[in-house]
Amino acid sequence: MQKRTFLLRGTAALMLAGLALGGCTTTTTAGKADSSAVRTEIEQGAYSTLERLYSEVKGSRELVRKSAGVLVFPRVLAAGLVVGGEYGKGVLRTGGQSVDYYSVASVSVGFQAGAQSKAVVLLFMTREALDKFRNSKGWTAGVDGSVALLKVGANGEIDTTTANNPVQALVLTNAGLMANLNLEGTKITKLNL
Repeated sequence: MQKRTFLLRGTAALMLAGLALGGCTTTTTAGKADSSAVRTEIEQGAYSTLERLYSEVKGSRELVRKSAGVLVFPRVLAAGLVVGGEYGKGVLRTGGQSVDYYSVASVSVGFQAGAQSKAVVLLFMTREALDKFRNSKGWTAGVDGSVALLKVGANGEIDTTTANNPVQALVLTNAGLMANLNLEGTKITKLNL
């Protein structure tokens, strides 16, 4: 009985936190999200994320240049108490230009408590992988395409032996590049901004 009460209270707390975070957007006097302000915020975050990646991970600039497209989620918020979730907004860039905006979301169940923010960078290394992603109505990692998490060697450079999948991922936290992360089941959806 206590476990059930704990789960119900934990779920309610998570939903309240989600509602509170959902209310933190730029709005106009009409109460609708100002699309240009949201795009600007995403663009600035993506620029900062890529600059940080380039300065912390040797070889990352060259890998981004080689990619057909790069999808940058500058701030993915994760929170949970038994039931957890993640959400963030990002921008897809091809040829140095922003082309589309996306959201990323996932839900998980298990022993977890707390919150964190991270940046996620997805690299589409082939035109085919990029086109499949862009033509989808909603893309799920591990279902619509496998995503390989890039590893950084002891010398601080990207391990090129792991950088051979059509879709690569890099995840940055305040502590630096994150390893041993699973993106399976993460849903990416195009935004109308």
